[in-house]
Amino acid sequence: MNTEKRPPDPAQTLVLRDRKLLEVRGVTDVVRFDEESVVLSTSCGTLTVEGASLHVQVLNLEQGTVTVEGRVDSMLYFDPEPAGKGERGGLFGKLFR
Repeated sequence: MNTEKRPPDPAQTLVLRDRKLLEVRGVTDVVRFDEESVVLSTSCGTLTVEGASLHVQVLNLEQGTVTVEGRVDSMLYFDPEPAGKGERGGLFGKLFR
């Protein structure tokens, strides 16, 4: 019998049903949660879910799955390293090349 823990699936999947039930796959950690927001570390960056009456119904970090129930108003990814890291962007970045 194999009792090794498998790492979470790195693939990211979001399923939102009627803005009331959110299923997320590819979760590596739960940063924080309360009734108005849930912050998850995922294989695609940090995901913040905002809404009202939010409750974590399923939490299985071994499989990388989280299910959130409540009214979902927004979902936002935060990536600490923007695309093209090392490239200077914006007006000032172009001026100071």
